[in-house]
Amino acid sequence: MRGVAFTVFEGVKPESMDVEVLGILHNVNGPKGDIILVRLHGQKPEYTGVVAGMSGSPVYLDGKLAGALAFRIGEFSKEPIAGVTPIADMLEINALDKSPAEEASAAKPSITSAAGKTSGPGIASALPSSVDGFASYLKPIDTPLVFNGFSEDAVRQFAPQFASAGIVPVMGAGSVSEDKQPEPLEPGSAVSAILVRGDMDIAATCTVTYIDPQRLLACGHPLLQFGSVDLPMNKATVLATLPSPLNAFKIINTTEEAGVFVQDRHTGILGVFNKQPDMIPVTLSIHSGSTTKEFHYEVLNNARLSPVAMMATIFNALHGVNEFGEEITYRLNGSIDVKGFPEVGLRNMFVPAENGQPAAMAAALSLGERFGKIYDNPYNAPAVKSVKLDFDLVRERRWARLESARTDVTEARPGDEVIVETVLAPYRGERVVRQIPVKIPTSASKGTLRILVSDGDTLDRASRVNPAFGRKLDLASTIALLNKEHSNNRLYVSLLEADPEARVADKVMPTLPISVMNVMDGMRGNQEMIVSGESNVDETATPSLDYVVSGAQLLTVTVK
Repeated sequence: MRGVAFTVFEGVKPESMDVEVLGILHNVNGPKGDIILVRLHGQKPEYTGVVAGMSGSPVYLDGKLAGALAFRIGEFSKEPIAGVTPIADMLEINALDKSPAEEASAAKPSITSAAGKTSGPGIASALPSSVDGFASYLKPIDTPLVFNGFSEDAVRQFAPQFASAGIVPVMGAGSVSEDKQPEPLEPGSAVSAILVRGDMDIAATCTVTYIDPQRLLACGHPLLQFGSVDLPMNKATVLATLPSPLNAFKIINTTEEAGVFVQDRHTGILGVFNKQPDMIPVTLSIHSGSTTKEFHYEVLNNARLSPVAMMATIFNALHGVNEFGEEITYRLNGSIDVKGFPEVGLRNMFVPAENGQPAAMAAALSLGERFGKIYDNPYNAPAVKSVKLDFDLVRERRWARLESARTDVTEARPGDEVIVETVLAPYRGERVVRQIPVKIPTSASKGTLRILVSDGDTLDRASRVNPAFGRKLDLASTIALLNKEHSNNRLYVSLLEADPEARVADKVMPTLPISVMNVMDGMRGNQEMIVSGESNVDETATPSLDYVVSGAQLLTVTVK
């Protein structure tokens, strides 16, 4: 059979290509997943070959829609031979699960799994080495996922995390704007799915296969195969089609919004019109002396990709300004607003690490971790309303190590006040002595009382859930724990008694008598409860020190 296919090579108007059917490949796209093998004819496709961004181009045989161009065959092909996903398989998508996007299971991306579905032209180096030596002659046509407004360093740093979620990023081959595009979408038009938009953009573009007044189908293969999604659907203009034996692709400008993509499935993506996407607005300010730079952007609402997109955009904003330097410290004051729950407060300082990791990366990883915990929740679907981040930039490394700690007495009675004297050694600075008064509890039993002098992270590590238990808390407890985390610019003195302490969700029960422990013993295997051998009976902290403090020492006092 012979037919015709449509795609945009330049501008917004789809152009026709002649199609010659070579045969049917049975069960090559999953069980019962047949593909129609075709050869494209015409001056343009024979010159450019099958290019990234062409997936979804509608194929008509005998005047009827047969399916979408979705697969390319081999590498460095001399002929434009492609695979077509049958339209019947794509039309199935409309009848599938209509659950909201944020209810998708919250699985954190593992950095080691192979990148897969959405890919970019010619970036094999970003793939994990585990896929080396695996040859696939039938591949989904690449959907260039263009990172716009990102520095090369930012994309390189986070490529493994994006790769583990199925994305291989491409830099700068196109852009995103809000320009009007009066031409209506039609089969063969370019259409974009937006992951991040605003002062930084991440967009993936493919071609419309089928359209009716309520919906459209595109791509012919998954973007990420996330199931239910909530991504802005925008019109797009093709500036040029770049022919290349290695990585031919369309250079695309994404323009005005046209609706929302709501399904991302094995045989294509489905978009609906007259709907607004549910994105997370982010406001990020950087204060440096008298100047302030503000970035406004929106990030997709997805359990797997939102934390990674948040880390990449934060690092990129901090790293991509003139004020950035190696010896920089950031003071963060911000919040994550989750609908129906208290705000998650963000107050911390970030300095370059001793291994050379810049402060911007430390800030990005810390915030990504908090975001991940909110999403990694099997009980509640978090509706994040907004993220506000205020960074004060200090042009020196404000870091101090706990060098020594001692008490003014070795023996004390219950109710006595003991002075703990600490010496901090700042980075390339004079030592700082701090005296912290601590009161021995009146309930302290005779014998040895252990005093822990430490940074906040040491205390938080003790309360963090051991991942071996596979224990996850509900959203209210997760947010309560995040808000109880200790600041990293203070020094803490904790009194430890040799009585067991139980933690149930975000609640702490110190110095439990043996009789109570026996009653609660049945809960010990419960994932909600963790028992430790010591109780933190009292905690004192210095005021904010304007240093990121690190280090811990254990002292002992004999209670008479």
